[in-house]
Amino acid sequence: MAIISQLFAPLPSLPGTLTLTGRSFLPLNPSTQFPKPRLSRERAATLVLQSKGDDSVDASDRIISAVCYFYPFFDGIQYGKFIITQYQPFQILIQPLFPAIRAFKSFPFNGFLIFITLYFVVVRNPNFSRYVRFNTMQAIVLDVLLIFPDLLERSFNPRDGFGLDVVMSLDSTVFLFLLVSLIYGFSACLFGLIPRLPLVAEAADRQVL
Repeated sequence: MAIISQLFAPLPSLPGTLTLTGRSFLPLNPSTQFPKPRLSRERAATLVLQSKGDDSVDASDRIISAVCYFYPFFDGIQYGKFIITQYQPFQILIQPLFPAIRAFKSFPFNGFLIFITLYFVVVRNPNFSRYVRFNTMQAIVLDVLLIFPDLLERSFNPRDGFGLDVVMSLDSTVFLFLLVSLIYGFSACLFGLIPRLPLVAEAADRQVL
């Protein structure tokens, strides 16, 4: 009990301290400076763009950034083969893009050539704004992620039964994610906002210096 009493006993006042109601407080020095929290350069640039609003992004940067989100959608359009054929609203929604999709799929190396062009000509080019380079890199990372469902589908390609149902569900999920990413990224860029897609935004931040 003596030890507990000592723990709760008031501390003796120290010279140069201010004592109020039996408690001691260290004096506050108005000249004392506390360290300010630091943000990473990538996050700071993102916050600056978000704080400035629509007027901070040029119209040309908005258009270039918005168009980039068509790249992963066109490259993964095959994952919508089940859902597009079964549901007419998706056919109506995608129909205006058919000519561009045919042109994209007309040459087997178009996807790779566009990937190289976007990465080395846009992302690695400091002449473009960080807004354009970030959105371009985000579209590239989204396209790279399509490797995983493609490998899974190639190694596991059932013809019927439960396995086919699993593949159909996987393909439809990938297609819907690409479609939502296209609508969200395209719309946000047109308004000068910064779209941050799940699974890819952090990776894009790390690549854009």
